Formats: sequence, C-alpha cells, structure tokens
Amino acid sequence: MTTTSGSSARPGGSADPRPRAVDPRDAPAGPAPSAAEAAGLCDQARDLAANGHLDRAAELYRGAVAADPPPPVLARALLGLAVVEDGRGDTAAAREAARRALETGDARHAPRAAHHLALSLEQDGEGAEAERTWRRLLDLGGPGHRAVAHYGLARAAEERGDTGAAEDHWEAALAPLPDRAERLHADTVVEAARDLAGRLLGRGAPGAALSAADRGLAVAEDPELRLLRAAVHLEHAIADLETAVEPPREGEDPAAPRTAGAAVELLAGLLALRGDADGAAAVWRGGLRDHGEDTAEEVGARLRRGFASAGEEGGAPWWEPYLTEAVATASAPALAAELFAVLTRMHALAALPALEGEANAARLREVLVQAVRTPDELVWGPGLHADLRRRLAEATGDGDLLPEDWPERL
Repeated sequence: MTTTSGSSARPGGSADPRPRAVDPRDAPAGPAPSAAEAAGLCDQARDLAANGHLDRAAELYRGAVAADPPPPVLARALLGLAVVEDGRGDTAAAREAARRALETGDARHAPRAAHHLALSLEQDGEGAEAERTWRRLLDLGGPGHRAVAHYGLARAAEERGDTGAAEDHWEAALAPLPDRAERLHADTVVEAARDLAGRLLGRGAPGAALSAADRGLAVAEDPELRLLRAAVHLEHAIADLETAVEPPREGEDPAAPRTAGAAVELLAGLLALRGDADGAAAVWRGGLRDHGEDTAEEVGARLRRGFASAGEEGGAPWWEPYLTEAVATASAPALAAELFAVLTRMHALAALPALEGEANAARLREVLVQAVRTPDELVWGPGLHADLRRRLAEATGDGDLLPEDWPERL
C-alpha cells in the first residue's frame, strides 16, 4: 500500500536492537540542542537518512525531540525517527515514535505517522490496533488520508468477514476524486481498485470486478488494472462459450458442426490460458463425444490442426494419439521437452563411439541397446517400440519376428 512517511514498515526487530531513546528526557550525549535548533537537526537527519546514514540520522532526530520544540517540529522529528528506526530494523522503537507523533495531533505529520504505524501493525498481523489507528486517521487527515484510512478499514473488514462494512469502506476509498486531488489520494484509489478487483474476480464476481477496475482506470492508467480488466473479459468469454458447447437438449436443434467446433476450440484454449488444463481436456473430449459424428469430425480436425502429414505411407502416424492428447491437455510443451531430452540422450550415446572410432562389436551393441531403450519409461515409449514391430511385420510378412518381451530382452 502507498505510504508517504518514508521506507515501508517492516515486521520484526533486529537481533541486536539499537537504543530506543524516543522520550524527550533521554537527551543524547553532549550539549543539549535548543528548541530553535530542532528544525535544522531534522533537515540534517533527513539528508543523512536519504544517503543511508541511519544511525546518525536517528541520533539527530532524537536530539530534535529532546529539544522540546514546538508541536509541528516535534511531530516532524518523531515521524522522521519512526521512519529511520524502521529502516534500522527496530520496529518497537519505530512504533513508539509513530505513536508519539500521532498524539501531537499535528495536521501535517500526525496523519503520516498514523499511516506509517497502521501499515506496520497490519503487516505484523496486529489487526485490532491497526484498525483503531486507521480510524484515528479518518479524523486527522484530508481527503487523501481519509481514502487511505477507508482502504485500510476495508481490508480489516474483509479479514473479519464483515462484508457489509467492507463494502462501505471500499465505496468510500474509491469515491470520485475532487478536482484538485493530491497524489496520495489518486494513488490510493488506483491501489484500492486493484485490490478490490482482484478480490472480486477471485470470488467469481467478474461484473463487479470490472466496475472496480474501471473506477481505478478513471483516475490513472495502470497496467495491472488493464490486466485485471482483461481477466474479467476472459471470464465472460468462458461463460458464453460454456453455454455454446453444451450438448443440445431433447427437441433442440444442434449447433452447426463448424460453430460447435469453433466454440470447443476457443473454450478449451481459454481454459488452458486460465491454467485449467483438466477443464480444457474435458471440453475437447466432450466435443469429440457429445455432439454427433459431424461435430466430432470438425472438433478432431481442429484438435489436430498443424500436425505434420503422415507422408507417403498414409494413415495416422504412431505418435498422433500422444500428440493429440498433449494438445487436448495443454501439455504439448512437456511432450516436446521429453522428445528433445530423448533425442539428446540418443545422440550423445551414438556420437561418442563414432567420434572415438569404436570398433569393438560388443561395445557398439551396448551403445545401441542403450539408445533403443532410452524412451522406455515414457508414456509414448511403448508406442515407439510397437511401431518398429509393425514396420518389420509389414516389410517381412512375419508378425513374430520380434520376441514378445522385446525390447526388455535387450
């Protein structure tokens, strides 16, 4: 979530916590700075922190706090100390400083301290105090921080399962921006829109998710919102196509084979794109089984689209059932990887004796056996061996040329 108070709050503390002097009475060693010097110390500390010198920055912020400056400067010093202590890994000190900054009630820095504190508590799972802090922020800040607070309260309500309260806070967080909205407000609306659209899409409410994404895009262009919007359209397309591929009821005319085939192909492809390989396979199989012979022929042709021709021999090659299954289950890349792995292994086995000029017949036979048996453990391995048996039988007229336990006998 967007924060304006410096580095993001990080849960946990360091193994060797630094000193946590955040009370004005705990003045640093040396001459105590005056209240008039506190603002200058804050400027120095900010520059040091920006350049990674967190320990020295913390010392200066503590010095500014100890000087007991006017409330606006005190609030600034405490907020800066909270951010720096968080960056140093001392979560407890960071939160204590943020709480004290919040208590100042300063119009500029107290809301930022509340924001920082609430995020830290939320990230550590301390939801009750985080929610109380978000509510404090509602009363402290302007429109931008109120939007942030409503967004935090929406998440808290979601965690509690209070959908009514969550809806109210989502609506407030996504309210239209005023003409001169601050950057924090715009960023919050976009982030809240992303969050809500993702939640609604996961709940199976694509229409509501689309509305949330559009409200974010009305504020600013955002690639993630565009992606969520596309995912919504994907769900709508799947719903339409699922209706289109349903088998006709009794008395209904079936869809034209070309229409049914196209619907099956599109739906299977979209389900695979969604990551539902089992659903895609079920759609292909239903298209081959549930719509009559003409549609099955159309679906089969689409399923095998792009397959290499069988060549001069005619008929379907031995590998077509495996390739068809790979397309139907969206596992063609896995099949290709298996094939290349086997080809690489067989090539390596054959190449080494060729390069070395191996002449020993026993050694050469051993290499050939290893090459022939390379695909044994794969699903399509038996099909490859069966193809050799078929080819030998057709060439010699002897169906028993190979023993039954071939290639195991090798």
